[in-house]
Amino acid sequence: MKHGDVTYRRRNPLRGRSAASLAGLLAVAALVSGCGIRTTSVPVDAGAAPSRVPCRLSASDVATRSPDSVGAEVYLVCASQLVTVDRPMPPDAVGGKPVEVARALLAEVQRAPSAGERRAGFTTAVPAGLRVDPSRGGDPAGTLRLSSQPEDLSAEALAQLVCTYAESESLVRDGSVVLGGPGDYPPRGYLCTSQTKSRPGDLATPDALPLD
Repeated sequence: MKHGDVTYRRRNPLRGRSAASLAGLLAVAALVSGCGIRTTSVPVDAGAAPSRVPCRLSASDVATRSPDSVGAEVYLVCASQLVTVDRPMPPDAVGGKPVEVARALLAEVQRAPSAGERRAGFTTAVPAGLRVDPSRGGDPAGTLRLSSQPEDLSAEALAQLVCTYAESESLVRDGSVVLGGPGDYPPRGYLCTSQTKSRPGDLATPDALPLD
């Protein structure tokens, strides 16, 4: 509209409203960006929640013992911890000489978990080629000599073995399991503690005690 030589333009209310909306959107985007949140125009599927293994055998997966067998507890790895499972063993394997008991328990902790144990989340870290031998002259009473230096085993494998042996009275001396290796290094006493069971992978070895 004109008045004399001066031209007046009618303000477009929609244009002002659009500019205000755009400014608001930019402010929100800047705020979100400043909070470290990435905006997206498509739905994000975070996936299913991580599953948890039970670390416990179902009733149908528990092995049935024969009448002439006895139960022995061995430690396996489950959810980064040590958890016991019950394994049937011949009576003479757990009531014989200490080295025979140690060999029988080693065979069990080396044995691959059954299908039911695997479903429950159990694994073993003890190498299949590991052997156990009697003590040597001059070793402390109750010493077991392994075919590998104990400290050369993985933390999980050594913790499994120590805690499994600690369940047998015939393999414990003054509360510890005494292990040596094939070399001339002196044996050491190893303790199975609650920390050993809950975090075996965080330890270079379980708590080792020098022997007099």
